[in-house]
Amino acid sequence: MPEIMREVVAVFDNTNALDKAVYALETRGFDRAAFSLLASEEAVAQKLGHRYRRVRDTEDDPDIPRETFFSRVSRLEAEYLPAPALAAVGALILAGTGTILPAVVAASGGALIGAALGRLMHERYAVRVREQLERGGLLLWVNVRNAREETTALEILPMYSAHDVHCHEIPA
Repeated sequence: MPEIMREVVAVFDNTNALDKAVYALETRGFDRAAFSLLASEEAVAQKLGHRYRRVRDTEDDPDIPRETFFSRVSRLEAEYLPAPALAAVGALILAGTGTILPAVVAASGGALIGAALGRLMHERYAVRVREQLERGGLLLWVNVRNAREETTALEILPMYSAHDVHCHEIPA
């Protein structure tokens, strides 16, 4: 395994452009695991011991905490799928009781818990986006495995309004 990794870095001014750029790279063979985003301001401050002023200051810092990128579709699935899944689990647990009322109550409770979890995930994402936009944009790192991927990322990201697009090396 190499001691050094190469990454393409890009900054976006809105989530639509970011989502479209990642989708374009995925359709050209990039793995979903290749994409990461800047973690929340709180996570950065906790790890580094200070807050960052501008996203630009964090672009090339190998110690900056990151989060996995989830596409808009993945975020919608996470927001809306827990409710019916937990409702079904609740209904199945009590289905053997022979009465409908406990199953309906359990299903409703599961749906409410799922909806609350989905809403919480959406709110966390919205806060992180707002924090980063206020500090200069949404930061995306793309792990590239070879020169072809690096060239592809460097060509595609600016097509989707990314700025400050560049490549750097970080410890693996």
